[in-house]
Amino acid sequence: MISITPLAADKVREISQSEGLDGQGLRLRVIGGGCAGFQYDLYFEDKPTDMDERYEAHGVQLFVDPLSYQYLDGTEIDYVEGAHGAGFKFGNPNVTGSCGCGSSFKV
Repeated sequence: MISITPLAADKVREISQSEGLDGQGLRLRVIGGGCAGFQYDLYFEDKPTDMDERYEAHGVQLFVDPLSYQYLDGTEIDYVEGAHGAGFKFGNPNVTGSCGCGSSFKV
């Protein structure tokens, strides 16, 4: 299962409204790249495919393809703000290491 915190859900809704994307779901996937091997990718999408895992939390629809799901099961998406900026943070229990920049990981 993949979850999203209330704060992250609020930010997703804020972004979707400001971009005119109301009603779209949030696609979460893993792509190759970065210095540790994998990166998270988030974007809005109209509807899921027949193969997707689908979740709904705090009014946000999440879509995850089967390949990405194997690396993301158990992940919690949060939104953090701090002295170094703001952004989505992924609490992924499957990660075995990450790079210094924090944007890529390995499993």
